[in-house]
Amino acid sequence: MQLEESVARYLSQLDTADRQEPSETLATKTTRLKEKLAKLGEEMRCLEGFEARMLAAPDQQISLTDPDSHSMATSGRGSGVVGYNVQVAVDTEHHLIVTHEVTNVGSDRSQLARVAKQTKAALQADRLEAVADRGYFSGEEILACDQAGITVTLPKPITSGIKAKGRYGKQDFVYLPEEDVYRCPAGERLKYYYTNVENGLALRRYWTNACRSCALKSRCTTGVQRRITRWEHEHVLEAVQRGLDENPQAMRRRRETVEHPFGTIKARMGATHFLMKTLPRVAAEMALHVLAYNLTRVINIIGPGRLIAAIQT
Repeated sequence: MQLEESVARYLSQLDTADRQEPSETLATKTTRLKEKLAKLGEEMRCLEGFEARMLAAPDQQISLTDPDSHSMATSGRGSGVVGYNVQVAVDTEHHLIVTHEVTNVGSDRSQLARVAKQTKAALQADRLEAVADRGYFSGEEILACDQAGITVTLPKPITSGIKAKGRYGKQDFVYLPEEDVYRCPAGERLKYYYTNVENGLALRRYWTNACRSCALKSRCTTGVQRRITRWEHEHVLEAVQRGLDENPQAMRRRRETVEHPFGTIKARMGATHFLMKTLPRVAAEMALHVLAYNLTRVINIIGPGRLIAAIQT
């Protein structure tokens, strides 16, 4: 857009020069403007080539400085950074990094089960309790953890704006497993009608015809009736929510645990963070940072003498 505006501006200046400039200065100014137009034309052709490469890429993005780096979401609204995503699992007692992984996947939603399984294997544990933040919430990932003997605790992100509009959210409807119905805020039962599959997930649909004459309808739905969707493995997610309700300090403990090594490593890296390029080299660089961090932690916990003795044996 800016290049096109510049081209239009230079063409307008050429027209103005043809009408207003004295003949002795016209040639010089015209030559200069034509050179600028030619340079802009080269830049536009170059950008068109980049656009073709970008559209041909699987995720429709390319990095000119590091082909493996991708756009990563940040905490700022609408902001991002081109780089890598580092996953770590940290033990709550000593803040040692149990396992880590460098990826170029910008979202955490598909990372939970793999990292949790790697942690369980590294600890050689029969069961594992893992706490993560809401960015990792994914029904499929949580189910995979449950099937692998891993109990997870994490909050569900609020993606619906219905509560902000003053209407009842799904959390206001109580599921009664013995009847396989939902009880709405007005006390009516929403019964099961059918199941359909969306994005590979089997979703059960519940509703009641009592909505038509309900006094709370305006606070519930703008449609003919309120419908509730239930995933076939929703009970796994409900167990996660119960665990969070029973342990409200879990998320604070997570921050105090996993943010510790991240803060320490970033401070040691400095403002530039990763110095290497391409995923294998960045992974090796991160592995060295993790090794240095863990060695420092062990020295602080048991002292250098005991560490040297343990290494020698």
